[in-house]
Amino acid sequence: MLQQHAEEVENVYRHMRGWRHDYKNHIQSMKAYLELNQLDLLENYLEELDEDLVAIDMSIRTGNVMADAILNSKLSLAEARGIRLNVKAEIPSDLAVQNVDLGVLIGNLLSNAIEGSLTVEDSSERFIRVYITVMKQQLYISVTNSMNQKIKKTVSGYLTTKTGKEHGFGLKRIDQTAEKYNGYVNRQHEEGVFATEVLLPL
Repeated sequence: MLQQHAEEVENVYRHMRGWRHDYKNHIQSMKAYLELNQLDLLENYLEELDEDLVAIDMSIRTGNVMADAILNSKLSLAEARGIRLNVKAEIPSDLAVQNVDLGVLIGNLLSNAIEGSLTVEDSSERFIRVYITVMKQQLYISVTNSMNQKIKKTVSGYLTTKTGKEHGFGLKRIDQTAEKYNGYVNRQHEEGVFATEVLLPL
């Protein structure tokens, strides 16, 4: 977990270093336009830069600080690994759900989604869709991802495809956290796609 977190943080820093490097170049370009009194070109450059910054800003703002931190960290890592993202999330800041539990849910859901997507060899086919909102006095979390795995399912639910000491730990933590709030977890799969829904009464 520490190794994965370090990788996520390093990826965020990499984006920041890249942006800082580009920022210096942009300043030099704008100074050059000013010195040559090419104000029309400077105006065009600023408009292009504004559009570029909007495109670069992938940060998710849900309204909940804990959720923002986890979502941005995990999704930054997913993007760096060539996974296409589609995210819509609105979360109240004053949830009855404790921040630690919210972190457990979102963190494990996205970690599993990233791992599942990375089993797809063609990076253009990798995707993760996240939808989080409040629905009928319940926090609704939906995470859908691409995958290329043989899914093991029993009467009691899905089994992890992992081996080793961490065997099924993420799935269990999601289930335990939902159970703590008398919530509900639904997992479904079809060829190439895995989806998890979590409902927590508020």
